[in-house]
Amino acid sequence: MARRVSRRVVGWLAALLCILSLFCIPSTLAGARMAVPIIGPKEHYLALGDSMAFGYQPNLDFDHGYAEYFYQNLRQYGTSSYVNMSCPGETSKTIQTGECPYPFLRKYPYLGSQLEAALTYINEHKGKVSPVTFNIGSNDILSFFDVKTCKGDVPRFRQALQQMDMQLTQVIFPKLREALTVNGEPTGDIILVNYYNPFQNECPNTVQFIQELNGHLAADIRGYGSLVDTFAAFGGAETPNLRICAYTWICSDFHDIHATPEGHQVIARAISRTVGY
Repeated sequence: MARRVSRRVVGWLAALLCILSLFCIPSTLAGARMAVPIIGPKEHYLALGDSMAFGYQPNLDFDHGYAEYFYQNLRQYGTSSYVNMSCPGETSKTIQTGECPYPFLRKYPYLGSQLEAALTYINEHKGKVSPVTFNIGSNDILSFFDVKTCKGDVPRFRQALQQMDMQLTQVIFPKLREALTVNGEPTGDIILVNYYNPFQNECPNTVQFIQELNGHLAADIRGYGSLVDTFAAFGGAETPNLRICAYTWICSDFHDIHATPEGHQVIARAISRTVGY
């Protein structure tokens, strides 16, 4: 009887902790996968993702994104090819369906979805692609927040996170990892870049939601690759955060959420620190 009560108490406490936590992520996502070793750079570098990976800037300078800066670093290790398939506006769903809203902005031409194009590219250069940098998720949840009122639709936000988890852990990451495997051995690194919060000075209450998004991303990538903490590199949860004005366009006349060249350099350095190259 005591053992049965004890189990009930433990279960109740676990449920309570899950409810109270901002990072309430299913244990099947967070703990079931083993860490993967760092492979290191190879001949080809592939960048995937949304406008952040694309290097979008409101002054229409698209040549100074973090992928460009990171590639400059990779060249010292012998990497001689860089392809950026990122598409502004991409979500964890459209990256599979080919419904990116701004396909005309692609730096690398391809038909169909970004994911299929990436898998084709990796398989065409089997064993020679590493790393693959990737960021996705912000466009999955951005529409659920009104920065004019600093209010959000929390239930729909949480539902979108669950859908993102499913897309990443059941489709996207397994397919990328399979393509980056030869004879059962991993041949390339997957590097997931998380998000800074451009709104935290205007809407401090949004910090917890960016942290929650990043918490899900951290769980999703586990067992498939490495996570780069852009949020911390951009000053973390500190509010007011003066780095946000320097690293993004949010305080400029453009009032744009995207990173400046300086911000992209910060991201590139954070990637290098994380993976050790």
